[in-house]
Amino acid sequence: MSKVILVLSDGLGYQAAVDGMGFLGHLVENHLASLYKVIGELPSLSRPMYETIHTGLPVFEHGVIANQVVRLSTSPNLFNLAVFAGKTTAAAAYYWFSELYNHAPFDLIEDREVDDPSKAIQHGRFYTQDDYPDADLLATAGMLVRRFKPDYMLVHPMGMDYLGEKYGSISKEYRNHAIHQDVMLSRLISEWLQEGYNILVSGDHGMNEDGMHGGTTQLVREIPLFLMGKEMKTAGLIRESVSQLQMAPTMCKLLGLPIPSTMKAPPLV
Repeated sequence: MSKVILVLSDGLGYQAAVDGMGFLGHLVENHLASLYKVIGELPSLSRPMYETIHTGLPVFEHGVIANQVVRLSTSPNLFNLAVFAGKTTAAAAYYWFSELYNHAPFDLIEDREVDDPSKAIQHGRFYTQDDYPDADLLATAGMLVRRFKPDYMLVHPMGMDYLGEKYGSISKEYRNHAIHQDVMLSRLISEWLQEGYNILVSGDHGMNEDGMHGGTTQLVREIPLFLMGKEMKTAGLIRESVSQLQMAPTMCKLLGLPIPSTMKAPPLV
């Protein structure tokens, strides 16, 4: 059955990805990947969108309404659905994911590195600092994939969000980091495609010119979704916009998991 890697680049807006991510753009241009414009849910905040992406639910249904809501997910989500089906899960991600799917509140010593088949995220490596280097995070993700060959893998770099909040979305720091992140991802994505993974690259939200998100403007709501892999009918640039609620059922379908009744949006594949 198919395996899935989600690269969730925190704070990656649609235009920054289109303008700066040349390797991913090359795959789209050659119809080796599809690129959708996703209209993100509201509020355009990280923790609520992490839960939306993994449950397919709008915020008023899953209840994680703000970054300050610290509790485990109470809805069917990709991690627990995969484990229930006997699949292996892993994540290299910010510690909020540990709090959503493994243990809340986060224990810096006990929860930082996890290898436990009873957990929703069975193989987890979690960081706590917003300026944690993307290069180190991506290397950790590569290690987890090689070592454990997970069926579902979450890769969650924070560099775009950190620089966007510090300098704003029109800054050279934010825009240029999309280029750097694309270069870092290129070797990993090439390796993962050769290993037969289906790969999604997206963001949780975008960033406005003032270095903020949470509101309703196009800059914070429009995010990219690159799709590639053996189970994808890649079609290059897709003109119509899609909903962020479609990501979870899409990944369920790719993983061969039954799509729960709570996920009402149609999958993209």
